[in-house]
Amino acid sequence: MRITIPLLLALGLAACADEPTEEERAAAVAEVEAHQTPPPEQLEPGAIRYREIEEYDLYGAGCSFAPAGGAAVALAMAETGHFLRDGEMQTLAADKGSAELPYLARSKYDGTAYSMTLEIEEDAGEEVAAEVSDFPATLTISNANDQVVYRKSGIAQCGV
Repeated sequence: MRITIPLLLALGLAACADEPTEEERAAAVAEVEAHQTPPPEQLEPGAIRYREIEEYDLYGAGCSFAPAGGAAVALAMAETGHFLRDGEMQTLAADKGSAELPYLARSKYDGTAYSMTLEIEEDAGEEVAAEVSDFPATLTISNANDQVVYRKSGIAQCGV
């Protein structure tokens, strides 16, 4: 019996030596957390009305996007793109390397938290007023992890 107790004690100590230290465990947890990507939020951009256009001085040539049956939720202009998130105006820089759309708009806009892509069917445009045309369009907004948080089809109204 005396021989078994020291043997069991030696086996127990050997098993403990294989377990990671607290620092090793913390490093492993941090590595897993760093590689996890949270699920994307579902963004519903707010309507951009004349009040916001006035407040943020969003006058000029470009395109506004409205989802089917809704009000304009995004603006694509020569230098900047805009949409409302939880009542706060998000301003993105025009990607000058992206395709140029009618009236100086660009197809892609980038920011630190979001990017926005406006795809329009230029061949299917319809003039609705002097220097104003409507185009079938799709707006896609992605987050900083390139996850799509909003994608809808509708109308891009482009003009001055």
